[in-house]
Amino acid sequence: MRYFVAILFFIFTIPFVFAQEVPEKEVDSLYKEDQFYAGVTYNLLANIPEGLSQSGFSLGFHLGFIKDMPINTRRNVAIGVGLGYSANSFNQNLLISRDEQNDFEYSILDDSATYSKNKFSTHLIEIPIEFRWRTSTPTEYNFWRIYTGFKLGYVFSNTSKYLGGLEDLKYTNIQDFNTVQYGFTLSAGYNTWNFYLYYALNPIFSNEAKINGSVIDTNAIKIGLMFYIL
Repeated sequence: MRYFVAILFFIFTIPFVFAQEVPEKEVDSLYKEDQFYAGVTYNLLANIPEGLSQSGFSLGFHLGFIKDMPINTRRNVAIGVGLGYSANSFNQNLLISRDEQNDFEYSILDDSATYSKNKFSTHLIEIPIEFRWRTSTPTEYNFWRIYTGFKLGYVFSNTSKYLGGLEDLKYTNIQDFNTVQYGFTLSAGYNTWNFYLYYALNPIFSNEAKINGSVIDTNAIKIGLMFYIL
């Protein structure tokens, strides 16, 4: 009987225990948002010379840290400055080879050429600078955001690879690549999923890279998804 009474007592006291006021979690009025980022993009070539075309899937991977610095009392408007890493590949039919003087030369592979791979890739250290607007609050973790800005990159490594029927060519750290890349950026979305766009303002190659005497003014466009972490 006493066990029965004890069980009843336990059952009836549970609601009163949970009904007691629970201290609220302290709200961080000086919160910051989206200080780590990671993204994946599909890389396109713009301003291409006649005959140049892309093939396969050209990918980019991006990650880094951005210092979020709110500039209003509500803290939903901020300036972001950061440091990141970016790896990019471009599959296309621009052949990079060496001539008899051991200088690099550039030509377009025609449709009759037989090859299994032709691409160049770049690795960059980047400095993103963003103007940030969002609908966040100190207690709201799912919100809309629009981040626009400028990204400056230093190409510390580049590679060109051609796998063909007659020969294989691979070159690293080609001097004809522009070591500095820069362009506009835009990120917009809700919660986890954010559309991302990068439009380069300068060419991938320097003025030394030419096809039949014409400078290759090709620049990069990157379209994909960006993910932000507190």
